Amino acid sequence: MRVLVVNAGSSSLKHALVDSRDDTIIAEAVARFEPQASAGRHAGALRAALADAGGHADAVGHRVVHGGDRFTGPTVIDDEVRAAIDELQPLAPLHTRAALEGIDAVAAALPGVPQVACFDTAFHQTLPPAAATYAIPREWAERYGLRRYGFHGLNVAWCHEQAAAALGAQRCRRLVVCHLGSGCSVTAVLDGRSVDTTMGFTPLDGVPMATRSGSLDPGLLLHLLAEGISAQELGDALNHRSGMFGIAGRTGLQEIQAAALAGDARAQLAFDVFVRGVCGAIASMTTALGGIDALVFTGGAGEGSPLLRATTCGRLEHLGVTLDVERNAANARRIAADGAPVAVLVVAAGEEIVIARQTSRVLTRRDLASAKPMLAP
Repeated sequence: MRVLVVNAGSSSLKHALVDSRDDTIIAEAVARFEPQASAGRHAGALRAALADAGGHADAVGHRVVHGGDRFTGPTVIDDEVRAAIDELQPLAPLHTRAALEGIDAVAAALPGVPQVACFDTAFHQTLPPAAATYAIPREWAERYGLRRYGFHGLNVAWCHEQAAAALGAQRCRRLVVCHLGSGCSVTAVLDGRSVDTTMGFTPLDGVPMATRSGSLDPGLLLHLLAEGISAQELGDALNHRSGMFGIAGRTGLQEIQAAALAGDARAQLAFDVFVRGVCGAIASMTTALGGIDALVFTGGAGEGSPLLRATTCGRLEHLGVTLDVERNAANARRIAADGAPVAVLVVAAGEEIVIARQTSRVLTRRDLASAKPMLAP
């Protein structure tokens, strides 16, 4: 099955035509823009892509960030499913708007092609209760579905698969995956199952990001509300004007690193805050795993910044994390120093392959179910 994969991120639209029979990427492209980009950017970029690749697709698979409690696996998109995804939009506004734009653009351009939603939250359904539960009044949690969901699950699943292939399953039983891009998360994976992660009820939680704040003292938010900041303004600022942008007025890690090296104190502070958050998250994940066998860097910043990896791992030597300087500088696949107890890998994000597989699988199951003969009474 040839699957057109649409991955609408907070700062990009990636699309790839994938042959799900052998994971071959036939064609791929990416459009990048600022995380604050206005509505319609994803739809416009996708319409141009559909004019080229759409006619060759048997199905379309979409990355959808938030599936809430309802969507625990890939799901064929119909009007009801689209409406349910739309209802979850306030929980992941940077991503869900983009995903819906993509779904609508495909429906208009390729009305006869089935679409499937693949959810980042599904991988984290294995979080144990202690990791998924907030220490808030129980009636609130039950009434409003307040729990930690976790995100980036599609790529975390891919990273575990790649780590197991490179190292062997036993060598990466206790795996920490650092997905570091415009959005950032750190996840503990034990024997292929998510057991803890930094993002929570929404993708705002966890380490600082390009324009998102990451974790904050809830008392700080209460103080701002009491000072007259509206909930709408607060949500906009935390999603679009915080993180690295809030500290340094810049969003790209490479730009921040260059400015810091040139003596920009705010850029250096932003980089230091980011590294502190990532290092603290990695160390925290080891408590959920009982140690660490392997560490993966993925995502745009994780894959592309030797300085980020070196600075981060330099603060984790007490955990057995040591890099080979030359391999790290070359963005090699395996970058741990020879003999280091913890393997360190750089893994290119692979949501496209995972989405293509899930899309093919769910549509094949649907077609087999509809083709079953009725039993005689």
